[in-house]
Amino acid sequence: MNPLRVIDLAVARGDRRVLSALNFTVEPGEVLHLVGANGAGKTSLLEVLSGLRAPAEGRVEGQPEADALHWVGHRNALNTSLSPLENLGFWCRLSGVSGRGTAGALQRVGLQRLRHRPCGKLSTGQRRRVALARLLLSPRPWWFLDEPLAGLDAAGIELVCTLLNEHAAAGGAVVVSSHQPLAAVATRREWVLGA
Repeated sequence: MNPLRVIDLAVARGDRRVLSALNFTVEPGEVLHLVGANGAGKTSLLEVLSGLRAPAEGRVEGQPEADALHWVGHRNALNTSLSPLENLGFWCRLSGVSGRGTAGALQRVGLQRLRHRPCGKLSTGQRRRVALARLLLSPRPWWFLDEPLAGLDAAGIELVCTLLNEHAAAGGAVVVSSHQPLAAVATRREWVLGA
């Protein structure tokens, strides 16, 4: 796994440039925490780093291929008519991943007893946990997470920090945006946008 290098990067949203002249590296085993006010460009930068958006200027070296990364965005990408088990099964089929681990992933995120309930009847935090369970279904070295703590209670935040620590300890890398602190993440480095 190669480092991800950002070289003289500029990011635009529409015709407005939101970030300019960014230079940094994300190493294997590291968690880069993007911090900044609303509108500072955290989501747009994550989209560029993960290949979902083209940069306005500059380049990203070592950008992972789609099958080497997990993306969890603001929206949970869940069909609210389907249960957590059905949503994860659909994601597995779409991604070419075995669905054998879905029950275990739901147990790990604390949703085993709700596995058959339609996602539309789950709380905001429970839906977020379903989305995060995808991280456990296929080992991918790069995680790009946009506000993964949104809607989570204290136990959910602790779970996310544990998952980040485990992923980094196994040599994976994470780029995560969050307004909330990630003090429990051992290999965290903060990058403040708009400062």
